[in-house]
Amino acid sequence: MSDFALNGRSIRLQSLRKSWGDAVALHDVSLSIPAGSFTALLGPSGCGKSTLLRLISGLETPTQGDVFVDEVAVTSDPPSARDLAMVFQSYALFPHLSVAENIIFGLRTRRTPKAERTRKLDRVAALLELSHLLGRKPSELSGGQQQRVALGRAIIAERRICLMDEPLSNLDAKLRQDMRAELRDLQQKLGFTMVYVTHDQAEAMTMADQVVLMKNGHIEQVDTPRALYARPATPFAGQFIGTPPMNLFDPNDMPDAQVFATHRARSCQLGLRPEDIYIAQDGPLNGHVEVVEFFGADVLMTCRIGTALVRVRGAGHTDFPLNSPISLGFDAENLSVFDTQSGARISNDHAQGLVLASST
Repeated sequence: MSDFALNGRSIRLQSLRKSWGDAVALHDVSLSIPAGSFTALLGPSGCGKSTLLRLISGLETPTQGDVFVDEVAVTSDPPSARDLAMVFQSYALFPHLSVAENIIFGLRTRRTPKAERTRKLDRVAALLELSHLLGRKPSELSGGQQQRVALGRAIIAERRICLMDEPLSNLDAKLRQDMRAELRDLQQKLGFTMVYVTHDQAEAMTMADQVVLMKNGHIEQVDTPRALYARPATPFAGQFIGTPPMNLFDPNDMPDAQVFATHRARSCQLGLRPEDIYIAQDGPLNGHVEVVEFFGADVLMTCRIGTALVRVRGAGHTDFPLNSPISLGFDAENLSVFDTQSGARISNDHAQGLVLASST
């Protein structure tokens, strides 16, 4: 495996903007991607994540701003000069070529000597468990095997940056899960810098060292998966990350909940994840059960507290009849507080202080 150590390169984006006439795809995006890291660009369709990837690759030119690789400006350089490989959603395999010929296609076009092509092909095929498939055509392969061939073509080029644009979206759920683990393991073994576009939060949260959450051409939050989940910077981040999404409500919607009395004195929005709310005796939140959804190991209950609807995740054996009264509690450190006007998160220390002050 040491033969494949690629020593990834750092990427820095400075004030990138991309527009086509009046249509703006990216607004003043700045981002640092550490060498050898796995960075996921995450967000809904149309948020600008694929456009950002194309700017990094050189397939698109920014309207303004710069792209740096190892702190060297490459904004005007073609893709071939950026020391990178790309894997697309479609895999882009040549149907008339064998697996072996697909993998070494780039080496052949660069006129790499045959002996070197053969040596590299053998190493890559062994790494990706494709050695027994080298004589087959893409039509004879499963989706996961085709994905490995596309990866093999990227790896054999020995580029130190690998860009991937939703490469698993054509696979079924079980295969996507298996490939997530394989991709992460491969990136860690080889050490290249991975930039991975996805709309699937499970892919981003399970594979990435850092997640770049995007919305409407802006970066909403850059953080580790754990920090993004535990401390969302905005209501959008709180609801986009997590299944089911974070509960968001106005403290005035719960006039009888004295725990939120201090919050009602300011303009803010509160967030609690369903798994951070628990059933309590004489808890601060009291209401009734409106919906119960059974998922086997879990139960998801939708409860009405004042005029707010709050989802609560409980163990599968939890059994509350519809319309039955329920009392709920939560730990202060799990409450997210967002400023209503700016949408910005209020610090955890301040938010916890508000809860503690209002409950004494």
